[in-house]
Amino acid sequence: MEQCFANEIVVEGEVSNYRKQASGHQYFTLKDAQSQLTCVMFARPGAWRRQSVALEDGMQIRARGRLTVYETRGQYQLSVQQVEPAGAGMLQAKFEALKRKLQAEGLFEPARKRVLPSFPAVVAIVTSPSTAALRDMLNIFTRRAPWLRLIIVPARVQGDGSAEEIVAAIQLANDWERRALPRPDVIVVARGGGSAEDLWEFNEEILARAIVASTIPIVSAVGHEIDFTICDFAADLRAPTPSAAAELIAPDGSDLLRRIDLLGVRIRREVRNQVDGQAQQLDMASEALLRGIRDRLGRYKAWIAEQGAWLKAHRPDQIIKLRRQMIAGFEQRIATSFRTAYERRRQKLQRVTDHLRLLSPDATLKRGYSITTHVDGRLIQSRGEVKTGEKVVTQLSDGSFSSVAD
Repeated sequence: MEQCFANEIVVEGEVSNYRKQASGHQYFTLKDAQSQLTCVMFARPGAWRRQSVALEDGMQIRARGRLTVYETRGQYQLSVQQVEPAGAGMLQAKFEALKRKLQAEGLFEPARKRVLPSFPAVVAIVTSPSTAALRDMLNIFTRRAPWLRLIIVPARVQGDGSAEEIVAAIQLANDWERRALPRPDVIVVARGGGSAEDLWEFNEEILARAIVASTIPIVSAVGHEIDFTICDFAADLRAPTPSAAAELIAPDGSDLLRRIDLLGVRIRREVRNQVDGQAQQLDMASEALLRGIRDRLGRYKAWIAEQGAWLKAHRPDQIIKLRRQMIAGFEQRIATSFRTAYERRRQKLQRVTDHLRLLSPDATLKRGYSITTHVDGRLIQSRGEVKTGEKVVTQLSDGSFSSVAD
């Protein structure tokens, strides 16, 4: 019967006599220059937590497990629960040392990080063109923001020398003007998941410094959500996965269309309110004018009545005749003046009303003109307000369309 010691131990050495049975159990010996230890790794569920490498003779590994006694043979053996390459601990120590060094230099400071543009027009993706991560990102970019211009800057993302290739790709994207490329608004450094060894190139110091030196904001999208690299800490934004990076960078086109429709409704409502307000003011001015004319006529009539009463009391026939002629002329002038003043006010009111109709956005659009705005609704009044590559929205009488300034 097999006996087991209580505490786990960690043994490092070279694999020899490796055998894997049909049952899935694995047997091997760990040795160094002075000693050796028999090991077994059972295939039953839960027998080991993680085996990150496929074993073979000659490998240097670190094995964690419990020391047991195989009573049938009367010998000690290690029941292995976890296997990792012998260099993994060294890699972690190297990672922590570099992280402390760059952090002390301020490369990871939040104040240094730049905010990504809300509506990027050009995105550069630094990755291997053959990866599934790139295909996933392209699908998301196409679905959410089909107007985006995507530049694939190829670079190996695994193996010796790949860190240098990624650095060169970042520098190429920053050198967009001399390379006759559209200026990227964002650079994404992307790679799918993998082991710590697979992702190690993203822990190189040269890559961290290239990210910090970039004049263009960089998003790190390396590995899975649980993976962290030096690249993540140096970048302006860390995305848990490449797909998540695409979701963070690309605005939702459907949501933008809804917002544009809402802005259109608000503009039309505001125009109607302005026109209705002007019409109401004109109506009030017209009423005030008519009231003033009626008041003046009333005063004239009262004065005429008073004069008539005085003439009637004194009965000077000649004076009465003259007064009547004067009054008749005066009444005629008043009537003429009233008609003239009224007609002038009416024509002015009509001109103002027609002018308001002509100046309304709907009338302007129906005459063949258009209104061009930024995507956030701000009116564009001159060419200098539009940047090359910027997306603009043009409103016509029967709808709208988007375009990119060149």
